[in-house]
Parts: sequence; C-alpha cells; structure tokens
Amino acid sequence: MSLAALVTRMAQEAKAAARQVAVLPGPVKNQALAAMAQGLEEQRKLIQAENQKDVAAARQQGYPAAFLDRLTLSDKVINAMIQGLQEVIALPDPVGAVTSMWRRPNGLLVGRQRIPLGVIGFIYESRPNVTVDAAALCLKSGNAVILKGGKEAIHSNLVLSRLMAAALESAGIPGAAVQVIPTTEREAVVELLKLDDYVDIIIPRGGEGLIRFVAENSRIPVLKHYKGVCHIFVDADADLDMAETVCFNAKVQRPGVCNAMETLLIHEAAAPAFVPRMFARFREAGVELRGCPRTVALDPQVKPAAPEDWGYEFLDLILAVKIVPDLDAALDHIARYSSNHTEAILTQNYSRAQRFLNAVDSSVVLVNASTRFNDGGELGLGAEIGINTSKLHAFGPMGLEELTTTKFIVYGSGQIRG
Repeated sequence: MSLAALVTRMAQEAKAAARQVAVLPGPVKNQALAAMAQGLEEQRKLIQAENQKDVAAARQQGYPAAFLDRLTLSDKVINAMIQGLQEVIALPDPVGAVTSMWRRPNGLLVGRQRIPLGVIGFIYESRPNVTVDAAALCLKSGNAVILKGGKEAIHSNLVLSRLMAAALESAGIPGAAVQVIPTTEREAVVELLKLDDYVDIIIPRGGEGLIRFVAENSRIPVLKHYKGVCHIFVDADADLDMAETVCFNAKVQRPGVCNAMETLLIHEAAAPAFVPRMFARFREAGVELRGCPRTVALDPQVKPAAPEDWGYEFLDLILAVKIVPDLDAALDHIARYSSNHTEAILTQNYSRAQRFLNAVDSSVVLVNASTRFNDGGELGLGAEIGINTSKLHAFGPMGLEELTTTKFIVYGSGQIRG
C-alpha cells in the first residue's frame, strides 16, 4: 500500500469512528481513559524498552541533552502521563452541554449545544508523552484524532498507539478513534494535509518551521502559533519588589518555552531604581541583556540591541530590554512586535492596568503576574492540546471546551415561516 493510500484509509476510518465517538456517554469515554492509565502502568517496562530505542538513536545522532530529556519516558514522566489521564477523567464532559437558550416571539425555543469538531489531525515534535495527552483530550471532547509525531519518537509512539487501541476496544470504542501514523516519512504529513474531505482541523505543535510548513501546505483549517514573543511592561507605578520577582520568573524559570518573557519594557520613571537591581539578578542567573540606547546609557554592560532582537523568540537566557516614556509607547511597541501570545503589565495603577488589558491584542493578557501562566493547566482548563494565537476558532490555550464547537438546536410546536 502506498503512503498516500495508507494515510487516506486512516482518515476514512477516523471519520467513521468520529460519528460513534461524538455520541458516546461520558462514563464510556472515562472507562477508556482509565484503561489507558492502567495500560501505562502495566506496560511500563515495554514502553520504556521501546522508548530507549528512540533515545539511543537520538544520542547516536548527536542530539543535545535537553532534547534527549524531552524524549525520555522516565518513571517520572510515565507517572505524570497517568496523572494527566486521571485529571482528564475528572474534568466535566463538554459534549452536549447547552450553553444558552432563548424564546423567539413565534414560540420557537432556540439554543446552542456543544458538539465535537470531528476528526483532528495533530502534528507534533519529539515528546512522546504528548501522544497520550492529545489522545485523551480529543477522546474526552468526542473527537477522533490522527497523530503524527516526530521521527525521533517513532518506537515510543507506536507502542503507545497499540496500548491506546487496546484500551479503546476494551471500552467498546473503535480503535480508529485514536491512530498514530506508523511512519517517519515527512510525506505522510503532506498527504494528511490534503484530506479535507475527512479531517476537520489540523493542530501543529512544535517549532516555527514545522508550524509554517503545515500552515502553508494544508487544505484543512489550521490552529497554530508560530512563536511566543512575550512582553512585560514595568509601569511607573509598579511595586518593584514584586516586579523583580515576576520578571525573573518569566525569563529564568524555563527560558526555552513559548510563554517565557522575551522583551522587557520599563517605564522611564521606574528605570533608575529598577534597572540596577533587576539586571544584577539577571546576570547572576546567566541572562544576556540586549538593550536600547537608553538602557545601555543606564547600564553600559548591556549589549546594544540589534533591530532583529525586537520581536525575536530567543528561547534562551537572552532578554531584549527597552526603556519607554509611557504606557502609550509600550503599547505601540507591543502592537508592532508581539506574536499575540502573552503580555503582562506590572502596576499598582488600576486605570493603566485596565487600559493595558483592553488594548493588548494577545491570547492571554496579565496584570501583576508572570507570562508563564499562559498554560491550560495553570488557567484552570485541566490540560491543553496547544496554544492558538490565530483567533479562529479559539484564542489561547485549547482545552476540552476549545476542542468543541456549537450548533443551534431549535424546539418548535409546528411553527412555519410566513
């Protein structure tokens, strides 16, 4: 069978399975998720043996330690996968919920009801634990999913695929509801992106190169974010103790993720007091600072920022810093360079905080909190399949509810239109 025929058959089977999954009672879906958790525990050694094939191959090819860490299914990671399944089981089932209802003058009762999206194509890189996370969220929200992981995790993903298929079948759910494309060929992604007759939405998760490739080649709607260029603005009325703690967390706690701060904007009135203490702490943590001319004048140790440093996602211990005259200048800078991911203002001034919330056009906007909170779990969604910075169909972290849409339902008593 050709690769195109294989992927097409998988999509056709997913489409058929999606009709059944869409109407499954919540307890049946939870039964399958519980079986997945049990399978992870019982098959732990087999999973880790297959995973070690991937880790050994990646090590031989010279991948860095951070990559190998993300690829490894340690006991800690498997325990977290099991816990994640249990957390999804505990979440309310969004499917079938009626979100609103109203009576028309002619007596019709009109409502909106949550329904699954259908068949989701999920394309992602390296971390095999994402395979189970994504499958759980798609199943619980009543969707079928076709998973295409990175080539580096192929053995891990295939053994997880077999485990999940067995769990589904134990609950009477067709195995085609969760499928992993069993090849490392990139052409499989190209073929999947053509199948708009069967696949309803594509969600890519990974580096900017992968996401741009998917967006440029897909016939199917894509939910995506290219990068996270996150800003924090330290206002003139900021509590500087709090600002120091928040900015340090946003940059240093985990610099290689999309919700880490990449640009720090500082009000000129706060800069003389804030810059020395904040920069000293950043330097102790190994952060390289790249600043505007006013920042360099205040601290000559700062490296002058190049034009490309503004709007750049460093994903490293590197930070661009700009001193601005007021809130308007901060808003202008964010409007020009933001990736619509996450921005924060640190201030004790209520009116400026509210203006920032209303004016900034990003998926999560915070007041007096770290950008690191743009995460489905941290925001109370329970889990997420990714963060969408395009506004259709959802904006920001995508949890169970964001993996559904709504349809209109209408109750009548014989009404006809005149």
